[in-house]
Amino acid sequence: MKSLKVVFLGTPEFAKTSLEAIHQSHHQVVGVVTVADKASGRGQKINQSPVKIYASENNLPVFQPEKLRNSEFLEELRKLDADVFVVVAFRMMPRVLFEMPKMGTFNLHASLLPDYRGAAPINYAVINGEEITGATTFFINEKIDEGNILLQEELPILQDENAGSLHDRLMEMGSKLVVKTLNGLAENTIEEKPQPQVEHPKNAYKIFKEDTKINWDAPSKTVHQFILGMSPYPAAFTTLKIEDEEKGLKIFNGRFELVDHGQYSSTLEISKHEFKIYTEDGIYYPLELQLEGKKRMMIKDFLNGFRNFEDISLKDD
Repeated sequence: MKSLKVVFLGTPEFAKTSLEAIHQSHHQVVGVVTVADKASGRGQKINQSPVKIYASENNLPVFQPEKLRNSEFLEELRKLDADVFVVVAFRMMPRVLFEMPKMGTFNLHASLLPDYRGAAPINYAVINGEEITGATTFFINEKIDEGNILLQEELPILQDENAGSLHDRLMEMGSKLVVKTLNGLAENTIEEKPQPQVEHPKNAYKIFKEDTKINWDAPSKTVHQFILGMSPYPAAFTTLKIEDEEKGLKIFNGRFELVDHGQYSSTLEISKHEFKIYTEDGIYYPLELQLEGKKRMMIKDFLNGFRNFEDISLKDD
């Protein structure tokens, strides 16, 4: 089978798994492009992306341009004479970059396009209670996630699966799909197809802090899927009022029951043995949570941390 010369562009763990799969295949990784190292934390420790770490450990040439239009960077890439660029969890690319290789540039996206275009397809698939998702490889053009499809593969979403678990399964499946796409391009056995025209495709916009707040006025199933879809990151939250102090409370997991309770939504009942919040049509029981300033813990340990429950309530909006 023909071997392709590949330049890989990506940053997080999700991308690293695809880079590893390509590197272990018969294709040749001639260059790796990733984000610049960043200082973070109290000690301003320099952090390298998972893609950079893997590339360095395996002696792959690494490029970390501040700007993708930098002329010196572009010239260095041209010299590599790659057949194809592969992009996984990177950033917007200028035309001068994605049109550089003779075969083009393709991207791995964690959804069945055209649904869930955008930055958070895994989160929104869980939030919306989808039963099936998948991964798509497609040629990049100037419109975000709208290029011609190369290959797609479906993956069922498990009952009560959170975004973290689904992320890991799609990461493994997607890495195999990337290599399968490279093989198909090498042998000229893939027929690229325009994405189906859908009047209202489901979107997966970038998630901001304000988007992670739990709406207790919603139905129990909606609340449950929202919490799973935000878990473990960025994490759904609500606000507790403890005496006169307000503290954020992240909820990672729980269960619910449908019951005609006659209570106002967002009413909190808490004791040494129970923590329940009333929703529109039932009760939600948090099972794994994290109070602001504390570590993540199971509900039993969380409740053991309080002596007085009378002055604890949910903050009203």
